Amino acid sequence: MNKILVIGAGGVGSVVVHKMAQLSEVFGEITLASRRQFKCDEIAASVKARTGVTIHTAQVDADDTDATAALIEKLGVTLLVNVALPYQDLTLMDACLKTGINYLDTANYEPRDEAKFEYHWQWAYQQRFEEAGLMALLGSGFDPGVTNVYTAHAKKHLLDRIDTLDILDCNGGDHGQHFATNFNPEINIREVTADVRHWENGDWVTTPALSNKQAFDFPVVGEKNMYQMYHEELESLSKHLPEIKRARFWMTFGDAYITHLQVLQNIGMTRIDPVIYEGKEIIPLQFLKAVLPDPSDLGKTTKGKTCIGNIMTGEKDGEAKTVYVYNICDHEDCFAEVGSQAISYTTGVPAMIGAALMLTGKWSGKGVFNMEQMDPDPFMDMLNEHGLPWQVTELDKPLDF
Repeated sequence: MNKILVIGAGGVGSVVVHKMAQLSEVFGEITLASRRQFKCDEIAASVKARTGVTIHTAQVDADDTDATAALIEKLGVTLLVNVALPYQDLTLMDACLKTGINYLDTANYEPRDEAKFEYHWQWAYQQRFEEAGLMALLGSGFDPGVTNVYTAHAKKHLLDRIDTLDILDCNGGDHGQHFATNFNPEINIREVTADVRHWENGDWVTTPALSNKQAFDFPVVGEKNMYQMYHEELESLSKHLPEIKRARFWMTFGDAYITHLQVLQNIGMTRIDPVIYEGKEIIPLQFLKAVLPDPSDLGKTTKGKTCIGNIMTGEKDGEAKTVYVYNICDHEDCFAEVGSQAISYTTGVPAMIGAALMLTGKWSGKGVFNMEQMDPDPFMDMLNEHGLPWQVTELDKPLDF
C-alpha cells in the first residue's frame, strides 16, 4: 500500500488530500502534516465527512530537515508532496534524500530575504537525486505545472514547432473583500511586485513591475485587464524547449487590487527586510500577511470563474498556426466539492495528479524534473477525469501586443 506525506495545511494542501482521498486505490495511506496540527485536524475532518476516508495528521516544522526526516521514517512513506512555502523546498528535498524517498512540489525555491524565485537552486540537486535513484518533480501545480504540460502537449500533438508562448492566468472571481490575495499573501505580493522578465531571442528582457497592461477577452469570463509578470515556468520552458523565440506570462488584476497594492508599496508594507518595532525585528510583509484575509477562507464567498491557459504560435505541416489550450474552473463548484475556491483547486488537483502518476509508475526517472519533460498524455487525461477539463481552440491570429 502506498503511503504519502503531504506537508502544508493551507488551501492547496486541503485540496490535495481531498482529491487524494477520492482516489484511494492509488493513495492508500495519507498523512497531512504542518507546523499547526490543528489545521491538519480540521482538514482531516472535512475529508472524512466528504469522502468517508480517514487521513492521518502530524505536526512538523518544515524548516527542520532532521525533524521532517524523522517523521518520514516513522510513517514509512515513499513520496513527500510539498505544498508548504517555497522557502522550504530545499529543506524538504534534503529530507527526501536523507530518507530515500521521492519528492514533488508546486512552486520553485525562493530565499526568504530576496524576492527571487528561480529553479537553479533545485536543479543543482540533479546529481544527488540521480545517484540516489530518486525522482524529484518540480512545479506540479497549474502555473507552473499544467501550463508546462499544455506546452508539451502542443509540441507533441498540435504544432511541429513552437515559436511564441503566452501564458494567460485570469481569475474572474469576486470574493467580496476590499483587498485579499487568492493564495499566500506573502508569496503573491512578492511575485507581483518583482521586476518583469520574459524570454526573447535567447535572452531575458527585464521591465518594471506592472508596466505592461493589456486587455484580453477571455473565454466565458469576458474582457479583463492583465499585466505582464515573471513566472517560474518561463525559466524551465525556455531551457527545455529552446526553439521558443518568445515566452511571456500574464495575470489579471482588478483596478482596486492594483490601487491597494500601490498604496501598500508606497508606505513600505510590502518590504521584506526587517524593521525595528518596539525593540523587536519584524518583516512588514509578514505583518501584512497576518492582517489580510486567509486565502483558505475565501471559498465561502467567492463567485465567478477562472480561465488559465496557453496561447502558442508556430507551424504545423508547413503552415502557420496559433492554438489556445485552456481550462475554465468555477469557484462555487470547487467549494461545493472540496471546500476551497478555484485558485487552491487549480493548484491542488495537478499536485494530486503528478503524485498519482509517480506512484503508478506512469511518470518515472532518476533526478530532478520539470513537468514538460514528462509525457503529457496521461496527465492531460487525468485533468479531464478529475475536475480540470481542458479545451483547444485555433485562433485566427497570434496576440498582436
